[in-house]
Amino acid sequence: MSRGNDTDAPLDEAARAGWLYYVAGMTQDQIARDMGISRQRAQRLVSRAVAEQLIHVRLEHPIVACLELERELCRRFDLLSCRVAPSLGPGTDPLRAIAPVAAAEMERVLRSTQPLVIALGTGRALRATVEELAPVSAEQHRLVSLIGNIAPDGSASFFDVIMRIADKVHAPHYPMPVPVLAETAEQNALFHDLAPIRRVVELARSANVCFVGVGQLSDDAPLHQDGFVSRDELSEMRRMGAIGEIAGWVYDSQGRYLDLAMNQRVGGVRVDPTRADRIIAIAGGRPKYAALQAALKGRIINGLITDEDSARAVLAAQQR
Repeated sequence: MSRGNDTDAPLDEAARAGWLYYVAGMTQDQIARDMGISRQRAQRLVSRAVAEQLIHVRLEHPIVACLELERELCRRFDLLSCRVAPSLGPGTDPLRAIAPVAAAEMERVLRSTQPLVIALGTGRALRATVEELAPVSAEQHRLVSLIGNIAPDGSASFFDVIMRIADKVHAPHYPMPVPVLAETAEQNALFHDLAPIRRVVELARSANVCFVGVGQLSDDAPLHQDGFVSRDELSEMRRMGAIGEIAGWVYDSQGRYLDLAMNQRVGGVRVDPTRADRIIAIAGGRPKYAALQAALKGRIINGLITDEDSARAVLAAQQR
């Protein structure tokens, strides 16, 4: 069967129906309501998604709406790369849609024959991505953490991903063996004076590709929920204009890193918008809209993997 212009729209619908059925776990009745079609048509579209081999574990057919959003995000924010996953509907964790797409992109990077330094942030999005990652032999690369891996109680940070990904891809890996946030700027400086820490920091700064999450600084801020900052500290940062953080480094609504005491205590490496390497954010969901839009506006990131709803929200905010 031809896949020219006359069949792209039906395949688009079949791809969406297949995604909703196999990834979102919707019933055919729910798909019919979501897409505004009859149950019989929903059933036929799901069957076609299988017949056309659009569905394996991941979606093979690019949905036209997502492609258009990718092009517009690249144009609006000068992105080097962008992937937009079909949203799974209201009440569904957006990471269920984003993580498989992010894992596919990460696998593509890992399969490069050219040796790369790949730097990784932490957080729920990165952890969900690594859980979706297929085993890849990537001994030619070096993996390095952008952020400290020690929580306030001295335990390993729960959402640190470098050990998990290294176990899957068998690549040399370099964790950042410092607190996520030191108690003081002076203590942080002492850690960074240690020769092994300096070597890991230098490696992270030389990264060819960075994969990072985006944290919001609203009441449900991950930095607060995970015990790194108190409610009073969070409120003070917000009074200073803080709206988001990447790898622990806090920035404002224009995507400018703030001159805050907390930013002097961050144990890891700041991703710099002037760097030439690829900095790919994996993020989505309503709580992150403002932080994500600011990171894009300030060019802190130059790559993005998100979902449809988040892409539309970010583009709408940019127009205002």
